[in-house]
Amino acid sequence: MDTVISSTLIQDLIQQDNYVELVRLSANIHPITIAEAIADLETDDIWRVLSHLPPSTRAEVFVEMDEQDQEEILDTLSARELSQLFNQMSPDDRADLFNQLDEATQNEVLRSLAHAERDDIRRLSAYEEGTAGSIMTSDYICLSPETSAADAISSLRTQAPKRKSLYYIFVVDHDRKLLGFVSLRDVILAPQYKKLGDMIHRDIILSDVHEDQEEAVKKIAKYDLMSLPVINENGILVGVITSDDAIDVMQQENTEDIEKLMGISGDHSDTSYLNTPILEHFRRRVPWIVALSFVGLVSGFVIQTFENTLSAVFVLALYMPMVADTGGNTGSQSSSVIIRSLALQQLKARDFLRVLLKELSISALLSTVIGILVYLRVIFFTASTAVPPIFSLHAIGIAIAIALSIQVISATLIGAILPMT
Repeated sequence: MDTVISSTLIQDLIQQDNYVELVRLSANIHPITIAEAIADLETDDIWRVLSHLPPSTRAEVFVEMDEQDQEEILDTLSARELSQLFNQMSPDDRADLFNQLDEATQNEVLRSLAHAERDDIRRLSAYEEGTAGSIMTSDYICLSPETSAADAISSLRTQAPKRKSLYYIFVVDHDRKLLGFVSLRDVILAPQYKKLGDMIHRDIILSDVHEDQEEAVKKIAKYDLMSLPVINENGILVGVITSDDAIDVMQQENTEDIEKLMGISGDHSDTSYLNTPILEHFRRRVPWIVALSFVGLVSGFVIQTFENTLSAVFVLALYMPMVADTGGNTGSQSSSVIIRSLALQQLKARDFLRVLLKELSISALLSTVIGILVYLRVIFFTASTAVPPIFSLHAIGIAIAIALSIQVISATLIGAILPMT
């Protein structure tokens, strides 16, 4: 169980220069807990805490910190401190951090790394953002099909401290082309002499480096995988996507869907709400707000154009709020249903037309029911309202019902389309 630790306690220990106690406390605390505890400290104090932690713990805490805090700390570090931080990180975290640096700092860091790590970070950071290649790690174990179970276990013991994904052993040929996988359980339970090629699972689920990251992580969720192998265009194993990275991507994609629904544009950032600059919040919100304001102006112009009609037929004005509110409610309903279906992987981009037709049918039924109800409402409960001789309550009821139906159908379709785009 994590020891109770807070930013106040850490601050007190810093003021007392009691870093021995700080290190002692952090020894049995999860890195995420430490990252949360130091989040409220000043940048200098955050790095002061990190610098006294063991190198491996320091790197683990750093990758869990807010993106804005990471950037501020990176700006203050020397090339030597950066290289020490990089050396303790997993390959995928290292590549993500590398992409945050400016070109001059990147070159300094590369010069300080070993040749193998330098090539690895260049390869991982080269993949386009949003692809499976951009979120994979090179921390995995692959062996030949001729390897015996005993030798495989020996390799696991040797490589385990340096590997992030130890759930599967991926079996490759002499060209590193992926043949299949063997689970850790299979290897442990197998006779020592049995070869991996004799217990290989060839029905392997995999991803291409250029596949969209959202589609890749959906495979992990769908098939209950601990990690997903990633191959290039030649079928060569180049990395794996781990389940913890998949969860991060799912959270990011769900956040983007919700922000899109709320009319917030731009790329999603990992920076917390409080650490995001005011101008950044403004930039992401203003496009849709301005667009909706212009729509409101158009609505106002329409009302102004028919001002005389509304004055003469006052009953129409009574139902305007209901028409607007009903459209908003049905649009929100359809958006919520579609977003949930997308999150549960029940829908894909190719289902766009089917979704559109289904929501059109649903909205037609809804508009029919609501239209009939509002028509009856006008006929039976608006008789006391003055109506010009040239109009009848039946005509007014039909007009309001038609307007409401159009609003319901259009709002439902728009609500369904936005999450799918």
